[in-house]
Amino acid sequence: MLWNALLLSLREIRRNLMRSFLTTLGIVIGVSAVITMVTLGNGATRSVQDQIASMGSNLLIVRPGQRMGPPEGAPNFKLLDVEAIQTQVSAASAVAPVSSKSVTAVRMAKNWTTSVTGTSNAYFRAGNWRLADGRNFSEAEERAGKAVCVIGETVRRELFGSQNPVGDQIRIKQFACEVIGLLAGKGQSAFGRDQDDTIVMPLRTLQRRLTGTQDVNSVMVSVKDGMSTDTAKEQVALLMRERRKIGDNENDNFMVMDTRQIADALTSTTTVMTALLGAVAAVSLLVGGIGIMNIMLVSVTERTREIGIRLAIGALEREVLLQFLIEAVVLAALGGLVGIAIATAASIVLAQAMQVPYLFNPGINLLSFAFSAAIGVIFGYFPARRAAQLDPIEALRHE
Repeated sequence: MLWNALLLSLREIRRNLMRSFLTTLGIVIGVSAVITMVTLGNGATRSVQDQIASMGSNLLIVRPGQRMGPPEGAPNFKLLDVEAIQTQVSAASAVAPVSSKSVTAVRMAKNWTTSVTGTSNAYFRAGNWRLADGRNFSEAEERAGKAVCVIGETVRRELFGSQNPVGDQIRIKQFACEVIGLLAGKGQSAFGRDQDDTIVMPLRTLQRRLTGTQDVNSVMVSVKDGMSTDTAKEQVALLMRERRKIGDNENDNFMVMDTRQIADALTSTTTVMTALLGAVAAVSLLVGGIGIMNIMLVSVTERTREIGIRLAIGALEREVLLQFLIEAVVLAALGGLVGIAIATAASIVLAQAMQVPYLFNPGINLLSFAFSAAIGVIFGYFPARRAAQLDPIEALRHE
């Protein structure tokens, strides 16, 4: 019985191919939209997680002030603060002072506006940086503030083209700086900044030649493996309150950020947005279901005499009900399969365009297909029930 009902359904679908196509179009659009939105959202979430991880594992960033941006009157740190964290915070494995300044780097006829970071060798370990070529700073270079630097991939491309920059020189303001190393590329950060657009030099070099102060803008603290970042965060906060002479009833004039918390916040945001976009796209599935119900009602009206003949020669109500119900489910299922195929192709293309990883999610594909079939059952039942309940005599009289 099921097989015969399926054959009859396929015959009716083939008989009106254009109408069948337009009927399933809503399901196709709905399924493809849901899968594409969720897939891209998952890719964006993974991209954010990877970018945060590229900043360094178990990383704390200590900044003056209580919010991102300029410290607004809060004093900057000093090198002694950095040394205190290194010696007194037991959970810290690498502590790097960080001061930055925007400059224009020049080499021959080329120039490029970038950011110069003054720091120590601990910066490369704390920030999870690898060298593609060259070396780090020597202790003598850090201590003396020698004019040496390590550049990022973007700076190399803009100033040196395809040439190897190690051993060459670039001019920053009024002094020449020897390039001793090239950083491996990291790409964009989770905040949209190009991490490879950077020049790193010893902190003393930046302070003496560019800023003219002894200030340290921020401190990067890498937590030891196996140690709690919450414990390290508490230790750093207590130490900074003591060194900055903050009273018991006074608020901190600094902040300690955990990159894990940043990752969790950004991941939560992208997850919510993915769910929202998926829910909006799912509305089109309901619209497609209404379209199926409408067309099935029209089909029942067109085939009233056929239904009457079947009922008159002995067909049971449940057989007529099953025939029309299967026809609605087949239309919805076909739309679901086509939607999955379109969504897969669209997701791959859009993921490449958005520069996020393509993550195939079998769960959302199966769920979307099952939902489309369920739409066929729900919205196909009412027209099928109407067909099954027709009076055979009245149906035979219908023109």
